[in-house]
Amino acid sequence: MSTTENAVNPAVETIATVSAVGPVGTVAQAAVAAGYSAEVAQGLQVDIERIIARYPAGKERSALIPMLHLIQSVDGYVSPAGIALCAARLGLERAEVSAVATFYSQFRRHPVGTYHVGVCTNALCAVMGGDEIWKAVTEHTGLGAEETSEDGTISLERVECNAACDYAPVVMVNWEFFDNQSPSSALAMIDDIQAGRDIHPTRGPIVAPTFKENERVLAGFLDGHENEGPSAGRATLLGREIAAANGWTEPVAVEVADEATDTKGEEAK
Repeated sequence: MSTTENAVNPAVETIATVSAVGPVGTVAQAAVAAGYSAEVAQGLQVDIERIIARYPAGKERSALIPMLHLIQSVDGYVSPAGIALCAARLGLERAEVSAVATFYSQFRRHPVGTYHVGVCTNALCAVMGGDEIWKAVTEHTGLGAEETSEDGTISLERVECNAACDYAPVVMVNWEFFDNQSPSSALAMIDDIQAGRDIHPTRGPIVAPTFKENERVLAGFLDGHENEGPSAGRATLLGREIAAANGWTEPVAVEVADEATDTKGEEAK
């Protein structure tokens, strides 16, 4: 069984009337009007202003993507209230914010699980066993693509590519890498999640964060785990190791005269 339905907050219409870049407190007031608690609204106020402050004056709209990640760190998806809040603060139409949220696959339009599991079934991962992993995981959980368990623990996604082909087949949980997977290892990980046990990515943090925790990191707020574990494994570094063992170095750039210019110059003479 799964649930993907969103309850649209009727107060969203209220937030849409808030003018952009208003006085301090406007964002928090708009957030409360949209249905956020006063405490959450104050936190959003502070964090949104910190995000916007990273960008030059006049370029505030560039803050939209990290703001959407911030919304996901609070709501677990890009909620209607979150869309309206971003639009109000940046002076955008809600349709413009929705266009960004629907373009990038990391933004979810319905609530995902505490652990969002993405199985790569693109060319190389599929050849190496990704399709078998997907079949095993869906049968084990009873979920399909873009579905979330009724208890909100797990959601599944059939990922186009994890950009980790040298470790195929790859499974990602909340955007953390689980390399060289098999149906049995993937199912063991699912069992650990369902039992409330920590899961351990192959690279990155020692313990996989929750979806909301990692979304806050993607919004630009470090969690203190950024230097844990390796970021690149041996498969990625193998070329460098071979080059070092053979004494290979990168080619030196040599400036070459523009022959076309020289020829024209000669013709002019």
